[in-house]
Amino acid sequence: MERFPKSDKLEHVCYDIRGPVHKEALRLEEEGHKILKLNIGNPAPFGFEAPDEILVDVLRNLPSAQGYCDSKGLYSARKAIVQYYQSKDIRNVTVNDVYIGNGVSELITMSMQALLNDGDEVLIPMPDYPLWTAAATLAGGKAVHYLCDEQAGWFPDVEDIKSKVTSRTKAIVIINPNNPTGAVYSKELLLDIVEVARQHNLIIFADEIYDKILYDGAVHHHIAALAPDLLTVTFNGLSKAYRVAGFRQGWMILNGPKKHAKGYIEGLDMLASMRLCANVPMQHAIQTALGGYQSINEFILPGGRLLEQRNKAYELLNQIPGISCTKPMGALYMFPKINIKKFNIYDDEKWCLIYWRRKKCC
Repeated sequence: MERFPKSDKLEHVCYDIRGPVHKEALRLEEEGHKILKLNIGNPAPFGFEAPDEILVDVLRNLPSAQGYCDSKGLYSARKAIVQYYQSKDIRNVTVNDVYIGNGVSELITMSMQALLNDGDEVLIPMPDYPLWTAAATLAGGKAVHYLCDEQAGWFPDVEDIKSKVTSRTKAIVIINPNNPTGAVYSKELLLDIVEVARQHNLIIFADEIYDKILYDGAVHHHIAALAPDLLTVTFNGLSKAYRVAGFRQGWMILNGPKKHAKGYIEGLDMLASMRLCANVPMQHAIQTALGGYQSINEFILPGGRLLEQRNKAYELLNQIPGISCTKPMGALYMFPKINIKKFNIYDDEKWCLIYWRRKKCC
């Protein structure tokens, strides 16, 4: 009998971005094999380097960043975040509505833990970024997945969302631009989803980490600006657009009728205080990033590396018999469809293991 088994709380928690396949890849890497890691959006190892001014400002502020700061983050960083969202027509946001975390991942987990009781439900897109499902499950909640339709450009099926709402539903997660499909949602679609949330008094969790990575003229609409009467929690950070995933700088902002969420906010404050604060030196990158030259535009316009690689990957994938892919309009990913009968795939994990052992790619 195992003396120290894992907690029962983790029994149904799954995060395969760094799961069994990734662990096996690490084992091969230790044996000396070179592994191409495509399992996570990590720009820096692929030559997408941070803007110089961000690195300079972090170094310049190191002497004054050796102690703890406010549990919500540096005032200057939170003020820069507020000003950024005010410029996006998101009003009535103050520095006290901003929480800076060690990446968006930490804040997603906090947002679930502060809200959910056992059995409470959260609507999460399918396919999803698995952290959302894992965080809801870890908090004792139930992830209820709503359909995103490949035939409709991976847009959410609003009727399916409506059918999934129950008396236990507390919130809906919207990932836009979407990970993993690359869909960028229209204003009309977002307003339809907002109306569902309005009718059922749901919190909206808006994961918008890819809001600046858009292709072919796609336009991103901040859902908090479309639903000022609803409690909205918006997530963003520096990892993708500013290529500093290792800095672990993310934030969430609360917008809407906060007077109806005093208990929830108290819970968030408690959880933020329990981990004292986010990494202080790296918080000095936020003001510089949001207020400086937006170099991400060089990558997404014609001739830019991200756009051209998106085009080439889309072209090559669709040339493979048995594989098709919808062209992504944002983010860093493609979500190809594989004909499982043609390739004799009946166990996805086993197939992934066979593939990366042959191609050294996970």
